[in-house]
Amino acid sequence: MARMTQRSRPKNGRKTAGKLLSYLGKHRLVFFLVVLLVIASALANIAGAYMIKPVINHCVETGDRKVLMQGILLTALIYAVGALSTLGYTQIMVKLAQRIVFELRRDLFHALQTLPLKFYDTNRHGDLMSLFTNDVDTVSEAFNTSFAASIQYFIQIIGTLLILIVLSPGLSVVVMIGYAGMFGWIFYSGKRSKYYFDAQQTNLGALDGCIEETINGQKVVRVFNHEEKNMTEFREKNRMLQDAGTAAQRYASTQVPMVMAISYLNYAAVAVIGGVMAVHGKMDVGGLASYLVFVRQAAMPINRFTAQTNVILNALAGAERIFKVMETPAETDNGTYSLKQTEQGTWQWVNDANPDEAPCILKGDVKFTDVTFGYVPGHPVLRNVSLYAKPGQKIAFVGSTGAGKTTITNLINRFYDTDSGSITYDGINIRDIRKDSLRRSLGMVLQDTHLFTGTIGENIRFGKPDASDEEVVKAAKIANADSFIRRLPEGYDTVITGDGENLSQGQRQLLAIARAAVMDPPVLILDEATSSIDTRTEALIERGMDALMEGRTVFVIAHRLSTVRNANAILVLEHGSIIERGDHEDLLRQKGEYYQLYSGMFELS
Repeated sequence: MARMTQRSRPKNGRKTAGKLLSYLGKHRLVFFLVVLLVIASALANIAGAYMIKPVINHCVETGDRKVLMQGILLTALIYAVGALSTLGYTQIMVKLAQRIVFELRRDLFHALQTLPLKFYDTNRHGDLMSLFTNDVDTVSEAFNTSFAASIQYFIQIIGTLLILIVLSPGLSVVVMIGYAGMFGWIFYSGKRSKYYFDAQQTNLGALDGCIEETINGQKVVRVFNHEEKNMTEFREKNRMLQDAGTAAQRYASTQVPMVMAISYLNYAAVAVIGGVMAVHGKMDVGGLASYLVFVRQAAMPINRFTAQTNVILNALAGAERIFKVMETPAETDNGTYSLKQTEQGTWQWVNDANPDEAPCILKGDVKFTDVTFGYVPGHPVLRNVSLYAKPGQKIAFVGSTGAGKTTITNLINRFYDTDSGSITYDGINIRDIRKDSLRRSLGMVLQDTHLFTGTIGENIRFGKPDASDEEVVKAAKIANADSFIRRLPEGYDTVITGDGENLSQGQRQLLAIARAAVMDPPVLILDEATSSIDTRTEALIERGMDALMEGRTVFVIAHRLSTVRNANAILVLEHGSIIERGDHEDLLRQKGEYYQLYSGMFELS
């Protein structure tokens, strides 16, 4: 999806054009005015050239200067109307184009907000960003400069042909042969270049992917001295892009010269034949002069129309990619239970579909029953997992990488839905709970910390937008982040940029924990929450976390087994199944997988 001079053509141009025009349809009156001005501009251009015939004929026949001046003034007026019309529609179209692009970006961003996480798992972030930059910019360029101009040039082409036929049907046969040659070459070269432009797009995507991976992995590249191998790979992909681009441009670049060459031959033939006809009285001098001007001008709208058509086709290809994302099915949410707060400040589940049903108090009782799930059909990550967490219990998941620990927490959040089995929350199937209410009741600290551009206070408040300053500070103290925040130059008003590049990894993790703490959620999910924190800081955090976890249901994923020793239940997963369960002492007595993991950890500590 990266930017390029020319792109592959849209697969379904008619459908995409219809959707794009629907955005114009929201501004019918403005667009109608643009069309009127475009038609006026095109007709003025044709009428101005036609005026050569009566002006010259009157001059030759009568020699009347007054008539000549009237003809010249009328011609000037016609061209002035055309110039003003052109100025008018270009200015209006610029504003209209920016409005349409605004709406397109808005709808695209809204669509991305509603898509399931699976979509982001299967699409590169760079490709999605390209939709907002390259593809939207291409659509903007088409609306700004090409859309109205294409209509004008098309009218000029048709109008010129009609005028030529009116002026001299006989000479028009010669012109038509030239026109056929022009359009024949345009069609042939366009068809040949399309194949290479498709290859160019594919190779450009591969090159962009290579560049993106190399830039993102610079530390790894340097550590393993991989620079030369990366350079060799880059050269090869860059060469393939060069070859495809050269072949594509070889045909595309011949369109304008060939059209001009055929136009010159056409003009010469018409001049000779028309001159003979004028000598023999079969055509007047004014008509011949006007005819030659039209023939000479004929190549210009054809060339420009072809160029603008390429821009429009590129825009349609970009719009097709945008609409493809916008048409991707949104994340489904058929839940009927929502989270409501009572006057006493407690939270409860309310069935919006059945107001007569008694509300259920939010407790944080989570239960898995025979849950099977796989990110890819036929390849389950979890197999018949059953577990429960009573309100206030701390449940820990341990196991090797890929055992399914994080998947369990993803299912609790309904980032994904189970393939079979059920998950209940306070006795309610989570499929029946509205996703926004479900996620509002869950506090989550992810292994991969992400901070947003803004102050530290705003990042903590991300967990609860209406949190007071006192609540923000309290959450930071619970996460043991208050001390380092106050040492920063601006304290809680310190601005974070670049995903917290001015903070250490441990500090970013502390802020993520504070962000979850400010939510004051009944259920807390910690996915390697202390993975990037040193053991000394971890010990301090655990004391604060104990206060945070008081009375809450907590799910903990950890590689450091020291962080799960005080869990009410520890579940050991392997290949998507629970192979051991119990508390710390029980599992040590069993001398199974957990015992081996813990013993190895103990020896390393």
